[in-house]
Amino acid sequence: MSKEAKWNIAQAADREKAAALALALGIDRVLAELLVQRGIESFDQARAFFRPSLENLHDPFLMKDMDVAVERLHKAITSGEKILVYGDYDVDGTTAVALVYSFIKRYTQSVDFYIPDRYEEGYGVSLKGIQTAVDGGYTLIITLDCGIKAIQKVNLAKEHGIDMIICDHHLPDEKLPDAVAVLDPKREDDNYPFNDLCGCGVGFKLVQGYAQKYEIPFDTLIPLLDLCVVSIAADLVLMTGENRILAHFGLKRLNEEPRKGLQALINLSNLETGHVSMDDIVFKIGPRINAAGRMETGRLAVELLTATESGQAMITAERINNNNNERKNIDREITADALEMVESGKALASENATIVFSPDWNKGVVGIVASRLVEAFYKPTVVLTKSNGLVTGSARSVAGFDLYSAIESCAYLLENFGGHMYAAGLTLKEENLPEFASRMDALVKGKITEEMLTPIVDIDSPLDFSQIT
Repeated sequence: MSKEAKWNIAQAADREKAAALALALGIDRVLAELLVQRGIESFDQARAFFRPSLENLHDPFLMKDMDVAVERLHKAITSGEKILVYGDYDVDGTTAVALVYSFIKRYTQSVDFYIPDRYEEGYGVSLKGIQTAVDGGYTLIITLDCGIKAIQKVNLAKEHGIDMIICDHHLPDEKLPDAVAVLDPKREDDNYPFNDLCGCGVGFKLVQGYAQKYEIPFDTLIPLLDLCVVSIAADLVLMTGENRILAHFGLKRLNEEPRKGLQALINLSNLETGHVSMDDIVFKIGPRINAAGRMETGRLAVELLTATESGQAMITAERINNNNNERKNIDREITADALEMVESGKALASENATIVFSPDWNKGVVGIVASRLVEAFYKPTVVLTKSNGLVTGSARSVAGFDLYSAIESCAYLLENFGGHMYAAGLTLKEENLPEFASRMDALVKGKITEEMLTPIVDIDSPLDFSQIT
């Protein structure tokens, strides 16, 4: 099933620059070439790369609307307004909510958090979430890892006298929500120096901005950094710039003084305290946090990440760990069903794209299954199930193919969709399913190349046998 991969050997670095850097740093030529390939050409740049400093974090007020967001948050805190921190149910969303909620709760008790139900409400700002804020008397909602496309929901909130601050990192449409502030480094009109922050990273910039404006010592933000590194690792953002700084010090915090909830997950994952790596987060801690939203409720994850008592943290962590074990069993079953469906010719499409549907599959794992099918057949893939009367699911792509653009071309058939080039979610009516599958397969056929359909293994540099130790 799986295709043979093509080796893609990177263009060699400038030999003179690599030689000069090797001499300056006293390192092997190959290591110097790897650094030059990544834009690190001087001693000072190498020092910043290998020895990250919190002093090199950018001024949060370089981000568009940060001044307005900080001022509105301060007004809410000082006047005793009720604040609702709203976020997605995945690792990035729940860590971001835990971070911002924990910070705000230091200064007011009039704050709560809300995580939408994956099955009843789906991704993003929901009508139920807005109604919860209305019924609870909230006057400020802060969204994290979502909200950049919630134009109608923001307008609805305004009609009820609720302001919204959007903190997101996904690509916006041409029109932005009419929120009090929209913090998103991917805005076209935003000149923030680093645009690959995760949702939790944007949330951190908000609290950093608040602390900076109101002279709160930066050291008080250090305990929040373990949340940042979990999000950065799990969301697979680029490990450069501010992400590298936040990840470095977040990993240090995670190993030296983790919050109660993360310590519980470290114990249940059979990891050695003090020696947790980025890989451990990606493969052990992250999937467990995700399992809460997949199998039960993302609120559990935030409760775990904000727990102040070790005993309660372990009880919640064990519940989430059981969710993860259940998730793995369901994942295996659905993957086997989907593979059999493709191989037996029962898929909605399999020639150019892989599109499979079963109303009985668990919505919480279809994204994982889509990734498994990409590994098996190496084609753009959509895995769909049925939830609340609608067909819903996840899509995953192959290197170089803009899956989001293809799905956007089917917008007239969809009730809702969102995502980015390589991953997306979508919802549609069942009667539109055949046309959607046919159109997606045709769109892929018309735009994908043979090169895109070949798995790539990126090779940074060849080695001589003498360099292998």
